[in-house]
Amino acid sequence: MSTPVKKVPIHLQSAQNRLLIKNGKTVNENEIVEQDVYVEDGIIKQLGRNLLIPGGTRVIDARGKYVIPGGIDPHTHMQFEFMGTTSVDDFYQGTKAAVAGGTTMIIDFVVPKQGESILDSYYAWRQKADDKVCCDYGLHVALTSWNDKVKGEMKTLCEKHGVNSFKMFMAYDFYLKDDELYGAFQRCRELGALAQVHAENGLIIKKNVEKLKAFGVTGPEGHEMSRPECIEAEAVNRACVISKQVDCPLYVVHVMSKSATETLKENRDNGTWVYGETLAAALGTDGSNYKHSCWHHSAGHILSPPLRPDTTTPKCLMEYLAQDVLQLTGSDHCTFTREQKEMGKGDFSKIPNGVNGVEDRMSVIWEKGVHSGIIDPCRYVAITSTNAAKLFNVYPRKGCIAVGSDADIVVWNPSKTRVISSKTHNIAIDFNIFEGMECHGVPEYVIVNGRVCVDEEQLRAVQGHGKFVETPCWAPFIYAPEKMDELTAPKNNGALNEIELTNKLAKIELEPKLCITPTLPDSAISTPSCRGPRPEGQRNIQDSTFSISEELDVERKSCIKVKNPPGGKSSGFW
Repeated sequence: MSTPVKKVPIHLQSAQNRLLIKNGKTVNENEIVEQDVYVEDGIIKQLGRNLLIPGGTRVIDARGKYVIPGGIDPHTHMQFEFMGTTSVDDFYQGTKAAVAGGTTMIIDFVVPKQGESILDSYYAWRQKADDKVCCDYGLHVALTSWNDKVKGEMKTLCEKHGVNSFKMFMAYDFYLKDDELYGAFQRCRELGALAQVHAENGLIIKKNVEKLKAFGVTGPEGHEMSRPECIEAEAVNRACVISKQVDCPLYVVHVMSKSATETLKENRDNGTWVYGETLAAALGTDGSNYKHSCWHHSAGHILSPPLRPDTTTPKCLMEYLAQDVLQLTGSDHCTFTREQKEMGKGDFSKIPNGVNGVEDRMSVIWEKGVHSGIIDPCRYVAITSTNAAKLFNVYPRKGCIAVGSDADIVVWNPSKTRVISSKTHNIAIDFNIFEGMECHGVPEYVIVNGRVCVDEEQLRAVQGHGKFVETPCWAPFIYAPEKMDELTAPKNNGALNEIELTNKLAKIELEPKLCITPTLPDSAISTPSCRGPRPEGQRNIQDSTFSISEELDVERKSCIKVKNPPGGKSSGFW
């Protein structure tokens, strides 16, 4: 005889989905407000003081703490087949670690093998992730080859599968050539997607590797030597120049050096439509580790682009984040065991590239940014959550504390400290690049879609609790008309627009004709408009049923308005 299932009364089921966070200070990118947060069924329902809430609601006292949006890590590689092996943190282990550190959404990369269908690869990634994730996730798709089939499948991914970003590599064996980058950027622009690049000059790296090996350099120190800053900066500049030609928004992943950041800034100041991401690794450690006496320690720090030997780089990158030269922080979480790293013993070019970071990103950035006084909590929220939500078009569902937003919330205790250690972390390797770092600031509670998954620092992540989140194209924070006019209209970088070219042709007609001037076809005197037409059938993202008007009725007597936080106002970028 089967045992009867005991049913939980409806009123108790509802009570389990109710949560009140009292006495805290909510932090968004532009303000800090002393108010309570009421959550029901995974959604923020009320904000303010003296809220009327149902009985049986769980109460968390956040007095003296910040209530912030859950982190969004826009750059991870879970169970990624790469360099002859597979990263060891799968979507369960990786997202469990993410939640432990205060991140409630990741965006992973679909990376097809060369010649493989990007659509089939997308399906394979969904199959790997859907049943395992402990928090919500989205997907970028990498383009490892370029042809008409890829071009067609990009449209399918954008219109039917909620993908709005495509990554191109300028290094590794599957890099795209400049003309292919041009075509891929142009396609992204047509679809209202965001082009991403791994910016390094792969051809020069290959020559440098050959030269170093010929001189007998085989250890981990050869990795950075083969990929110096100028190699990264050159590729950033080239990617910006190409994207400028087709008016395509560009996102440079893992900017790791001063010179690359300065190159990005120079291009953006000249009208290039470019955004920059740096990594927790670049902010929390540096390339001096490549000269460590222990081979495993050095190899454990290898990623590409590499950490830089200039020990002032981490602070400089944080200052660039404060100034809005860089806008986002990721982890590039891609972990390999000691044995996997040993595949490159005797040949640094075969050491699998990848480090940890998804669990420690939020703490490292708080320590190096807020605790050090370089940024304030508002800018912290912007660079760890809000800006990613805006760029990948899940805002205001994610990335803010607002009525109607998903209840992805972290109660952050700035008074507590923790020491990062491989003995206590939640990932599948026995090495941590931040080993021994003391961080002021701890995620005391982490709420994922309304469920308390870190409870008084105790991890209670649930496999399969997360879900896939679509990232629709035509993100209004990128493609809003005024934004495009601001970024693309004022400066031309020497390119001729239609009026200028017509005037030049008219001038040629007036000059004495000593030779026959060839007639230019109509297509030669037209340039892409800043406001490309939306593809037929494409949903207008700005026509949303989401409303935060209820928030305007909330009493805000204890409001601390941060109009111009230290390091620059993040909303000014948007």
